[in-house]
Amino acid sequence: MSKIKSIKAREILASGGTPSVEAEVELESGVAEKASVSFGVSAGKHEAAVIFDGDMDRYGGKGMLKAVENIENQIAVEILGMEVTEQREIDEKMIGLDGTEDKSRLGGNAILAVSMAVARAAAKDEGVPLYKYLGSVFGMDPSTVLRTSLPKPMMVMIEGGKHAVNTTDIQEYLCMPKGLESAKAAIERNQEIYSQLGEVLKKNGLSTNVGNEGAYAPDGIESNEKPLKYLVEAIETLGLRPGEDAVLGIDAAASEFYQNGKYNLDRDGVSMDGENLIEYWLKWIEKYPIATVEDLLFEDDWENWTKLTARLPSGVLNIGDDLTATNSKRWQKAIDTKAANSILIKLNQAGTVSETMDCCILAKVHGLPTIPSHRGGGETDDTFLVDLAVAVGSKYIKVGPTRGERVVKYNRLMEIEEEIKEN
Repeated sequence: MSKIKSIKAREILASGGTPSVEAEVELESGVAEKASVSFGVSAGKHEAAVIFDGDMDRYGGKGMLKAVENIENQIAVEILGMEVTEQREIDEKMIGLDGTEDKSRLGGNAILAVSMAVARAAAKDEGVPLYKYLGSVFGMDPSTVLRTSLPKPMMVMIEGGKHAVNTTDIQEYLCMPKGLESAKAAIERNQEIYSQLGEVLKKNGLSTNVGNEGAYAPDGIESNEKPLKYLVEAIETLGLRPGEDAVLGIDAAASEFYQNGKYNLDRDGVSMDGENLIEYWLKWIEKYPIATVEDLLFEDDWENWTKLTARLPSGVLNIGDDLTATNSKRWQKAIDTKAANSILIKLNQAGTVSETMDCCILAKVHGLPTIPSHRGGGETDDTFLVDLAVAVGSKYIKVGPTRGERVVKYNRLMEIEEEIKEN
């Protein structure tokens, strides 16, 4: 074991060209590790707060020098000298120092950067991969997890909503391979589907522009349903069977088009209440090989979330994201009310490693899947979420197919797979 000797922070650039924050933790043993924090352009109201500077002379007010200052002048003072392996104690000390429900005083981004860097430094100091360290510290049995398959890619193929311009109301259309044990083979299949999808889009006179998450963001697409048709065509063109060799997912991010009790789908020219929207989605699920749905309803529309889960075909995952916000209290409510049967995991929604792991542990206790995820316009090249996914035995990891900050996650997953095979 080794104590924390110093903590530094810096403002870095995230994928959207605006800043994020990075923390570096150095131990008395000489080990030093760093971590950076992603955040979302499309973000739910129940997430841990992201602290921006608000100085309109820098990055349009999106600078993160305040977060840097909070790390170096407040957080560091409290946790210097603590044993780096005391992850939960360190996280709880930072939460207490902040003193707010949503980490809005110091910033969830500031707290999380330190929390992640502490975990990574502890793993390096102990000479073990991060996924093994996380599993050990939080009571998971890594050998049990790794005897099963690694997480498979839940790959964003077409994006719209707040992540693109003049596209669909729906935020993401996704694809997941089936029948492949190897993570590497699963990634390869998805990338082949993605490449073929580009050909399908071009054949239909649509652009292959890329959006925030590295997926296609075709300008002027005519309806919210069309991307599903294009994905099925791409799968079939490769000689694969939709529903057998690959399945689809949708993330509506419905809170973004919900207003005054109505869901407004401008691309389709319709406005409806929650019950009618459920019928709208169920027609898609009957027509296409959809295996996962996410945020099909407003984040506080609890009653309709429960109705949706009850009406979904067996085996379809109703994933909570904005609904659950990687928050154990909201996740427990979703479990109790059967509002969701799986959860998207985003480290920055929770604001600490411990709280994120607690959500994963709660899912595991109830036998429900977890899906660690990237963020939209504020992603970094940090791969912590991949090690976390392996540590907790997640079903999928959700990441876009192109751009360096996305593919680095898949490269890390393949690296872990190689390492496990060698051992």
